[in-house]
Amino acid sequence: MEQNSDDEELRRKIRMTQVRFAQDQESMDEGEADQHEFINREDVKGNIGEWLDQPQVIRFIQHNFSKFIKNFKDQNGQNLYEERIIKMCSQNEKSLEVNFSHLAEANQNISMWLIGYPKKIVPILDNVAFSLTCEIFPSYKSIATEIYVRFRDLPMKENLRDLRCFQLDSLLTICGVVTKRSAVFPQLKKVFFTCRKCGDKKGPFFYNGNQETLNIGSCIICQSSNSYELNLVETVYRNYQKITVQESPGTVPPGRIPRHKEIILTNSLVDTVRPGDEVEVTGVYTSTFDMSNNIRNSFPVFMTFIEANRIKKLNELEIGELTEEDKNEIKKLSKNPNIANIIFDSIAPSIYGHSYIKRALALAMFGGVPKDVGGKHKIRGDINILLLGDPGTAKSQFLKYCQKVFHRSIYTTGKGASAVGLTAGVHKDPVTKEWTLEGGALVLSDKGICMIDEFDKMNDQDRTSIHEAMEQQSISISKAGIVTTLQARCSVIAAANPIKGKIIYYNLQINFQ
Repeated sequence: MEQNSDDEELRRKIRMTQVRFAQDQESMDEGEADQHEFINREDVKGNIGEWLDQPQVIRFIQHNFSKFIKNFKDQNGQNLYEERIIKMCSQNEKSLEVNFSHLAEANQNISMWLIGYPKKIVPILDNVAFSLTCEIFPSYKSIATEIYVRFRDLPMKENLRDLRCFQLDSLLTICGVVTKRSAVFPQLKKVFFTCRKCGDKKGPFFYNGNQETLNIGSCIICQSSNSYELNLVETVYRNYQKITVQESPGTVPPGRIPRHKEIILTNSLVDTVRPGDEVEVTGVYTSTFDMSNNIRNSFPVFMTFIEANRIKKLNELEIGELTEEDKNEIKKLSKNPNIANIIFDSIAPSIYGHSYIKRALALAMFGGVPKDVGGKHKIRGDINILLLGDPGTAKSQFLKYCQKVFHRSIYTTGKGASAVGLTAGVHKDPVTKEWTLEGGALVLSDKGICMIDEFDKMNDQDRTSIHEAMEQQSISISKAGIVTTLQARCSVIAAANPIKGKIIYYNLQINFQ
């Protein structure tokens, strides 16, 4: 009986081996392998980051992402990403946008790994996108040597002031206004070194931008110390630019200072935005060792920044997301013949009277219709308002109300504002020692409202600096070798006291009996 059971167990193992081999052979022939034939996620032990470096896991990611790009179809049954690749190649671009929700729907594992370990996953997906592009257009490799996968529509958007250490090295999305932009520099990407004496070549060394430049040391052949120098011919560079993104003026809590964060733009993302643009940035939250901060604070401090994967300008419709209920309510109110008076009466309801002021503020917030006559002559649609009145007539309260109601608005006072603070200034970058452009209040409130209180307290020179912004909707800069024009498409609401105004004091005498 024991021998029969052993023979039966042996035949069962042989039969299972034959079935497994047939399944493997069938999957290799068809090119459609199951997830469990590549990896077994139940056997993962230790650090998942090290596990993602294994060859079978990389093959699993490559296979499933390639399958996703080839087979994903939209609501009309069209191959969505094949059309995007064709459109990308027709415009000679290098960026392929991928909806994160589509990837999560097709493969949840890759989407989860992408959020937690983007530095390991994104290069793999870039290589797959480049190979698929070359399959459709074999000669496209002569135009672009790399294709960059840009991810959009991440489920969560983080606030700049809520970024913490547990979010380091993860993929996230933030929104803000660009306040500063540096020049475009070449950054090392693939480095080669050559010995000055014997001509020995070392490389390639891949440089990710966060590490210090490599020190090769002495030459093995000629035994010369410090003889290696950078091979400028074979070394590969990439475009590099640094911008600063600040919290949107309407999202800063009362009494708080706006937070800002540096964003690193590389390759095709450089020069896509400029100061004053409200942007949505998707990237990797990264930290790097900063010696100057350590010396200043006497304890280890790391400088944090975001390596951008995708950056997009936000227009007026995308800034304020409307629900279906909001749209239905707007359509219902639009049919009311008395809608104008309803809006005028809704402005600052806690302030009694001043119907003409409320009407003017409503018109300034809604704005007019800009016109471009034949593409030659532009007529602005923004309305500028000047409120004149004695102290105590609620001028500042009107400005504060507009600041709270309008999405993109900046409040400043004439006494504490200078011409540079209102328009734009040029500052020297402490790292690169280059002059960088930093936008002022009018630039940051582009497509919004800039409110200036105590307008009569401003200097005449500072007051005349905003005339170009009010008339031409732009600010021209010519400082430190930087000659450019920034957009300032905003309405200016200023409040001032009249020159010959008088303050009347009332003395109230109360007799207690």
